[in-house]
Amino acid sequence: MPAISFQSVSKTYPAKQPGSQPFTALNKVSFDIAEGEFFGLLGPNGAGKTTLISILAGLTKATEGRVMVHGHDVQLDYAQARRMLGVVPQELVFDPFFTVREALRFQSGYFGVKKNDAWIDELLSNLGLLDKANSNMRQLSGGMKRRVLVAQALVHKPRVIVLDEPTAGVDVELRQTLWQFIAKLNREGHTVLLTTHYLEEAEALCGRLAMLKQGRVLALASTSELLKSASSNVLRFKLDGQLPPDLTVKARVTGRIVQFPAHDAVEIESYLAAVRQAGLVAEDVEIRKADLEDVFLDVMAEGKS
Repeated sequence: MPAISFQSVSKTYPAKQPGSQPFTALNKVSFDIAEGEFFGLLGPNGAGKTTLISILAGLTKATEGRVMVHGHDVQLDYAQARRMLGVVPQELVFDPFFTVREALRFQSGYFGVKKNDAWIDELLSNLGLLDKANSNMRQLSGGMKRRVLVAQALVHKPRVIVLDEPTAGVDVELRQTLWQFIAKLNREGHTVLLTTHYLEEAEALCGRLAMLKQGRVLALASTSELLKSASSNVLRFKLDGQLPPDLTVKARVTGRIVQFPAHDAVEIESYLAAVRQAGLVAEDVEIRKADLEDVFLDVMAEGKS
């Protein structure tokens, strides 16, 4: 039995005004996540990732299809399905009147969990919150509030952990602390579903990935298979100046860093020659293997409608 099963899930929102068209956020999305997997859900803004997670958590109702958590339908058997989920949302939602420890005890109560102070202490320790346990929530920084959200999602020891952009806008220390702890829980058998825009995190952590665009699944495979599918290596260098238009359309440019897909030595030399002919100097030239970001951009480009 899968830990999570999305079965032809669609979500359509009605037209906002007369004459406009209904908006389809999800279009017959189907895939299963096995128990114990570390699974990544990737896509650009507006791809439908958060809508899918909202349906999983019972916060939004699918227009069509079913979602199951360990065999429990999220609509027909909401209480059992929700008890198995620990969801870390994107938004910083907190009660300003409680201390960190009080917030975790109240969250435990929502799931009927009592006398779990030992587990709360373990969460506080692993997430670097022990010294903030008696601090009021409104006194915490944004990064510390994010840590509390993670602790709240885990306080009832859910079998499935759902992380929706958990490291957005947070410091490197929190990222390392969080991933060490989540990886430990995954090794102990917890299923993890992650959405993130940090593709290096997904590449390092996720065994399997689904890539969404405009509500459709464009790719579904193991991380290693997706990386093997990359059609080329990448030529990377730094540049002062503007590339000619015929080169710009083929390049990925980030500040001074220019990257080209390169299949062989002849193609590499042709790019460098074109740069020289334009009167530009390529610095710190290197050839690297394609990474998940390259694969992601290829998949999104192929999926243009």
